[in-house]
Amino acid sequence: MKANYHTHTERCRHALGSDREYVEAAIQAGLNVLGFADHCPWVFPSDFRSGMRMSPAEVDGYFSSLEGLRDEYAKDIQIYIGFEAEYLPSLIPGQEKLLEGYPLDYMILGQHFLGPVGEQIYMGAPFKKESWLQRYTELVMEGISTGKYLYLAHPDLPYFCGKDSAYRKYMLPMCRFLKEKNIPLEINVLGLATGRNYPSSRFLELASEAGNSAVLGIDAHMPEELLNTASVREAESLCGKYGLELIEQLPLPKEKS
Repeated sequence: MKANYHTHTERCRHALGSDREYVEAAIQAGLNVLGFADHCPWVFPSDFRSGMRMSPAEVDGYFSSLEGLRDEYAKDIQIYIGFEAEYLPSLIPGQEKLLEGYPLDYMILGQHFLGPVGEQIYMGAPFKKESWLQRYTELVMEGISTGKYLYLAHPDLPYFCGKDSAYRKYMLPMCRFLKEKNIPLEINVLGLATGRNYPSSRFLELASEAGNSAVLGIDAHMPEELLNTASVREAESLCGKYGLELIEQLPLPKEKS
C-alpha cells in the first residue's frame, strides 16, 4: 500500500493519538503518502454541536499542526490535508465560507447521514426503508457531481436489511454513475478489521458488474491501525476477487489542474 487518504485525528472526538503519532506510524508502514481526512466541521444554524466531528474553532489548529508536520517530515513522506464530509446541500455554503483561504488539498465523500438536523438517520444502523437507501444514493450522486470529492468513502456503509432486489435497484445505478465519473470506491480497511457490515459482498458484486475501480482507505482512528498489514492484504484480495482495478495513488485536484 503506497497511500492512505483516510486518516482521522483526536479532534473528531472518537479517535485517539497525536497527529505526529499518525505520521510516524505511516512512515513505519512504508507509505509514500498520508492524507488526513478528519470529519469536516459544519456551521449549524442552531446551537447544535456535533459529538463526532471537529468544531469550526478547531480548523486553525488542524491546518497549522499538519502543515508543520508536512514540513518537518518532507523527506520521509508526503502529507496532504483534507476532510471527510457528507454532502448536505443546506449546510454547504456555510462550510465553504468556513474553509475559505485554508490550504485544503482534497475532500472525500463519506455520506454517514441523510440530513443535518441533530445528525439524524445514520446509514450504518440496520434499516429497511427503501426511501432512505434511495436518498443515500441521490445525495452521493449529487455530491460527486459537484466535483469536490476525490472518492466515495465506505460506499457500502448503508446497513440495508431489505430485499436484494431493492438494494440492487438503487446501488447499481450509483456504481455505474461513479464509473462514468471515474470516481473510485473505497474498500474500507477499518470495516474489515472490526467486522462491520462493510465492505459488503452484496455491494462488491454490484461494483464488479459496473466495472468500478477501487482505492484502499484505512480509515485510521488510532495510529496503530496504519500498521494493520493483514487487513490491508485482505482488502487487496477483495479487489482481486471482484475484479476491481486497485488504484494505489490518486492525483489530487491541485495536481490535475
